[in-house]
Amino acid sequence: MRTPTTTVRPAQLLPWLALACAPVCAQPAVTVKDDAGNSVTVARPAQRIISMAPHITELLFAAGGGERVVGVMNYSDYPEAAKRIPQVGSNATIDMEHVLALRPDLLVVWKSGNTARQLDQLKSLGIPIFYSDPQKLEEVATSLTRLGQLMDTGPSAQKAAQDYRQRIARLSAAYAQRSTVRVFYQIWEKPIFTLSGEHIVSDAIRVCGGQNVFAALKVPAPTVSTEAVLQENPEAIVGGEKHDAEAGINIWKQYKGMQAVQRGNLFMIDSETLVRATPRIADGVAMLCERLEAARQHRP
Repeated sequence: MRTPTTTVRPAQLLPWLALACAPVCAQPAVTVKDDAGNSVTVARPAQRIISMAPHITELLFAAGGGERVVGVMNYSDYPEAAKRIPQVGSNATIDMEHVLALRPDLLVVWKSGNTARQLDQLKSLGIPIFYSDPQKLEEVATSLTRLGQLMDTGPSAQKAAQDYRQRIARLSAAYAQRSTVRVFYQIWEKPIFTLSGEHIVSDAIRVCGGQNVFAALKVPAPTVSTEAVLQENPEAIVGGEKHDAEAGINIWKQYKGMQAVQRGNLFMIDSETLVRATPRIADGVAMLCERLEAARQHRP
């Protein structure tokens, strides 16, 4: 990846923005609210979009705008077509020259995942920025519809949102009356990372009739100690398959007195499906609900 060597100024963007606008600028401007509460206005439907996180790439494709995505961040691997889109950086570095060369008319960034330095760089380009950070399952649906408005792909986005809402509603209805399972969700073991109530996984646990034992922590992905987990004594421990390939949740097997270990409730779920805030999370929620139902069946 090239290291940025030039300073990008908003004035540099004006010639190609005007040229790109010519065919469709007669359409009225569109304004939506993003996940940071900002009003985002595009003078015309976005045609050249750069996605600054894997979940954003998925959302744009699901909302009917896959062909308009001209740049992505690393790990944008779904759907398959996303792998063929040029990468403009990672969560550590953005190639600003590459971003400029792609002539975007909309940047969709991850409010929690892109650094303040990166965001300041992107703001300097003078291009509309939509902050994406769904923290509740319903916000996946609203993200689809708002992105659809910005791209003028409303019918596709609305259908994707409706299908997704129906799947989540069915799961919510199926598990609404089930007894509570106290859950520890582990995303890494060295050090031990979990997810708090500010992350969408916590909402998924709630839909399945579970309770995230670390929901009250204020950081979305906090570290916790072994002692803290033992003190919470969860009934079930869930780990992500792609992140726990080695020791993973098996580190807890030595603690024979822990309820989750006693009852055989150490579960693995595909982490990308459950953690990414996209329509695919409905698949992850379904798998999670099945695991928590198994935990209920393991009760003495």
